[in-house]
Amino acid sequence: MKNVTITLDEKIAAWARQNAAHRNISLSRFVGELLEKTMRESREYESAMREYLSRKPSPLKRPRARYPARDKLHERGCLR
Repeated sequence: MKNVTITLDEKIAAWARQNAAHRNISLSRFVGELLEKTMRESREYESAMREYLSRKPSPLKRPRARYPARDKLHERGCLR
């Protein structure tokens, strides 16, 4: 474990103390868990983005097929 000193706005510090007390953990552990959660979410997001961008794009239509007409796409039979 590494000791780190942080400076917080009074409102943020009060909120953090209340949430830590509500969860029955120390403020230090509460801040550590918040940072760990943020780090994990960031890694998961980056991993998901890399996986998504590595996929081959899927075509909107079959080769040599015509796109549907605009009127057909926006047809609202119940309104006419």
